[in-house]
Amino acid sequence: MIRVLIERHIADDLGAHYEKAARETLQLAMQAHGFISGEALKNASDPNHRMVIATYRTLQDWQRWAQSSERQDMMATLNPMLETEEKVTVFEH
Repeated sequence: MIRVLIERHIADDLGAHYEKAARETLQLAMQAHGFISGEALKNASDPNHRMVIATYRTLQDWQRWAQSSERQDMMATLNPMLETEEKVTVFEH
């Protein structure tokens, strides 16, 4: 089992648009092979700083989703809302 931390910094005044797109992305990810769980968090002192924590069965399952056309399409929607490129870190036991 692995955990994937996805850190994002969204642009000012795009929070509502980001929330909608991020929810749609998580719903798609939930259908991906090997997906176990996921949650989206907001920094308590900086509402533009977001973190997604996803659990996948294997690194290969995450990589399959990360490279999928579904995620690429969703990232094409999310990326214009981000101030910086998302940072992805994979942790394993």
